[in-house]
Amino acid sequence: MVRKVFDAEEYLRCIGHEGGTGEPEPDLDTLRALHKKHLMAIPYNSVSSLTRPPSQRGTGVDLVDIDEDATFDAVIAEGHGGGCIQLSRLFFRLLREVGFDAALIGGSTVEGAQLFGTDVEHMLVLVTLDGERWLVDVGYAGPSFLEPLRVGEEIQVQYGVQYRLVEDAGHLVLRRCARGGRWHVVYRFTLTVREPAAWSEFEGKVNEKLAATEPGAGGGLMLCSRAVDDGQAILKGRRYLTVRDGREQVRTLVDNAEYENLAAGILTGPVG
Repeated sequence: MVRKVFDAEEYLRCIGHEGGTGEPEPDLDTLRALHKKHLMAIPYNSVSSLTRPPSQRGTGVDLVDIDEDATFDAVIAEGHGGGCIQLSRLFFRLLREVGFDAALIGGSTVEGAQLFGTDVEHMLVLVTLDGERWLVDVGYAGPSFLEPLRVGEEIQVQYGVQYRLVEDAGHLVLRRCARGGRWHVVYRFTLTVREPAAWSEFEGKVNEKLAATEPGAGGGLMLCSRAVDDGQAILKGRRYLTVRDGREQVRTLVDNAEYENLAAGILTGPVG
């Protein structure tokens, strides 16, 4: 089988962005469209990206030092999806090839900051357009924003959910409030531009924790998600969360057939 290498036109086709003639313009409308279409077309899939046999760690398939062609083939062209670093690295490259002024920046979830103590647990993209900066993130399982957020102090509303960026001790904290809910922290980040090698620190700490974990412990926990037109569907283990028009519903899946059906819906799409 011939493997596909990174190709911007193929990437755009895979996420369903084929409108009009010629190359897409690197403007805000295009950025919004690419961001949402990517989240709807390509799932977050922890199983394909984070569970690596010990024999493969440090041998060219690590999260940071990825082969972008091989990653593109599996994650985008074949539609298997991936984790934060895979998805963000590929989308960052797409944006650059389309003509956007894009840079990689680092962040950390609340859980990640506690476990790893680093500002580069999560990878995000910062896009500058006409003097304004936009937060781009297609590599977070969610729930989170479907379209880029302007880096500013105002409350921004997307599909019934409110978002706000708040400064705190040198970081920007992304806060989120679903319809009828309360504000809570999604993650924090800085605007410091970084190279991919910066995430090697995080990967080293991940490998340390994996090495210290008994074989099979926690290995069955799947985390996957996919966006829908007005929200997201997220499966973490047996916990199934949906967000539709800003309204969240969560339940625990007991029936194995239902679990497998919903997981397949997220991983292969579309979500019902």
